[in-house]
Amino acid sequence: MHFLANPARFLKFARPATAWLLWLGLALAVGGIAAGLTLTPPDYLQGETVRILYIHVPAAWLGMAGWAGIAAASVSQLVWRHPLAAVAGRAMAPAGATFAVICLMTGSIWGRPTWGTWWQWDGRLTSMLILFFLYLGYIALASAERERGGEGRLAAIFGLVGAINLPIIHYSVLWWRTLHQGQSIGLGGSSIDSSILWPLPLTMLGFTAIFAAVVLMLMRAGLAEAKVEARLRRAAAP
Repeated sequence: MHFLANPARFLKFARPATAWLLWLGLALAVGGIAAGLTLTPPDYLQGETVRILYIHVPAAWLGMAGWAGIAAASVSQLVWRHPLAAVAGRAMAPAGATFAVICLMTGSIWGRPTWGTWWQWDGRLTSMLILFFLYLGYIALASAERERGGEGRLAAIFGLVGAINLPIIHYSVLWWRTLHQGQSIGLGGSSIDSSILWPLPLTMLGFTAIFAAVVLMLMRAGLAEAKVEARLRRAAAP
């Protein structure tokens, strides 16, 4: 990480990596979704609606991973004062928020035929909704700090405090009696049949690569904007 602390060195890496990650991610995501829609059987209980998992599960993972990335960037900023940490945090927030809302929307669509309702104040659903609101708060706070010329320390502290919600999301199905199903995929295996499960790694990898590409694009845009602002300040100086 310290190797990429220099903005010029980071941009030299980020420019080609963005394109490679984006095209690889699109290929894997489209291929995985197409395979899930056409090559896998319907579930014996949920029928065709089970196919939502190829988008819902990666979206849930990236919604949480985005905030984990913000927390890591916050530590880098507060402890090691990494020069690109605040830029990375601001870039991950809108990407993570997008996947969090996709998770909520696809979960609602999945829940309607499964639970008979679009929404339930379930432990997993509620904690995921809180995560989405945390993203909105982080985006607003980081933007306000940046406009005032701050270093983003308040946003970094907020990013660390908000990380408390991540284990709550993960363990919510164990801590509370809930409509949401328990953990289906873990280190010990999966309760989902392999004939249905096999396209999921493709969409997981694909959406993760797209997420990384979007974060790199937003970081590059943020650095370019900061460079333009610095030039304008120098030009306006007496």
